[in-house]
This record gives sequence, C-alpha cells and structure tokens, in this order.
Amino acid sequence: RAYSNMFLRLRQLCLVAYDLEPVVEDLKAVFDIEVCHRDPAVAKYGLHNALLPMGNSFVEIVAPTKDKTAAGRYLDRRKGDGGYMVILDTDELDRWQKHVDAIGVRVAARLTSEGYRGLQLHPRDTGGTLLEINWSDGGADVNAAYHPAGAGWNTYVRTTVVKAIVGAELQSDRPERLAAKWSEILRKPARQIDAEWRVDVDNASLRFVSARDDRGEGLSGIDLQVTERPRVWDVARGRGLAVTDGSVLIGGVRFNPIEAKR
Repeated sequence: RAYSNMFLRLRQLCLVAYDLEPVVEDLKAVFDIEVCHRDPAVAKYGLHNALLPMGNSFVEIVAPTKDKTAAGRYLDRRKGDGGYMVILDTDELDRWQKHVDAIGVRVAARLTSEGYRGLQLHPRDTGGTLLEINWSDGGADVNAAYHPAGAGWNTYVRTTVVKAIVGAELQSDRPERLAAKWSEILRKPARQIDAEWRVDVDNASLRFVSARDDRGEGLSGIDLQVTERPRVWDVARGRGLAVTDGSVLIGGVRFNPIEAKR
C-alpha cells in the first residue's frame, strides 16, 4: 500500500561520461537549456559535474577526473557514456528507509548535508541503475528548494524547447523482472503496455524495455515533453548527433522528444 499523503517524484536523471563538456554543450544546444549548478562536493568522489534544469526536473552529467572511480568503472562496464542514476524526491525519507530495510534492499550510501538527505540504494539490489531517493527541506514546492541543483536553480529554467521530463527508459534482458523489482521498491504497481512495462511515479513514467544493445541493464532513455520536435531533430543533426526513430542520442542516452499538447 502506498502512503496516501507522500509524494514521490522523478526529479533528476544522471548520465556518466568520459568527457563532461561535450555532453553539456550538446544538451544546451539541442534543448536550449542552461547549466544551473556545478557541485564542488563531487570532487571527493573523483568527479566533476553539471546540472541542467528541464522544467522543474534535472539532467546531471558526471565525469571522472581521476582513475579508479566508481563512475569510471561503470563507464567501462557499460562500454562508454550512458545513463547512470534515477533520482526521486519525497517528503518522507524515513518511511522509505524503513521500507527498503523491510524488503532487504541495501543502502549503498547515505547522503547528508544542510537541508538535504538522500538514500542511494545498492545497484545489485535494484538492477543496473543506481536508484536514489532524497529529501530537501522546503522541497514540497517543486519550484522551490532542491539541494543538489544549488541555490536559485529556477532562475536558469528555459522552456522554449523542453517543458518537462516525463519519463525514463530502463533497458534489461528481463524487463518484466526489473519492473517487478522497482514496483516493490517504489510501492507502485507495474503494468504492461504493449511490449514494455511501466511503473508510474507522481510526475513521470518509468518504462522498462528489452535491451536494444549489448551494453547491459541500465538507464537507456529520457522522455521529454517538447514544444516542437523538428527543431530538436534539426539542431541535433546539425551537430552530427544520431537521430533514430525520432530519438536523439546524446551522451549514450536516447532523448525521446514528445510533442506537448497545445
């Protein structure tokens, strides 16, 4: 049973890349968005990063700055740039802690700083994608505080092209099994729609699909509500990016533009 008064939102999707800035520049150009924050605290993990708001959610890119990082090992294992983390926010983190303990899902890292706490769940218990649930003081207002994006992130929001992140795609050789696992963790039902499985959170759909390549289980796509798809495709092709079946490949992830209803 889901808690009736608790929100659970898709708030941030993290990509990992060998080289940070080319991916940042492609995202900025194709989607007409801006960097709102670069977090100096990730340096302790041997990383640098950039966060870019898309509506009131975020795409983050991290890249190693030294050898033998967890992110670097993930890059090697998945054969290059690609999806890394799915990050949800909530107002009831303690309840989620009790729930994951009860179902035997390990916490790989507990994140704590002023006005912010997060649980990164162990990828061996969640499938090939790191899953994080976090809480920000004052974060119930989706346009207000969200600690990982820095102060004043909402002054950087541009919605000329992208209105919102509306979903994430996770690929697996056994998508039905991965969907069932995430359904259990997130206390949301898994349902089959055609050839894919879905688990819905408050503001987005997590889609579980059969793997289309040999890169293994992980975050493979991001669904975006956009104002006009042809503009996205034209800019992407102009930058030499692959556009296949309407999806734009940036940083090893398929960005799937969905036309916003007028």
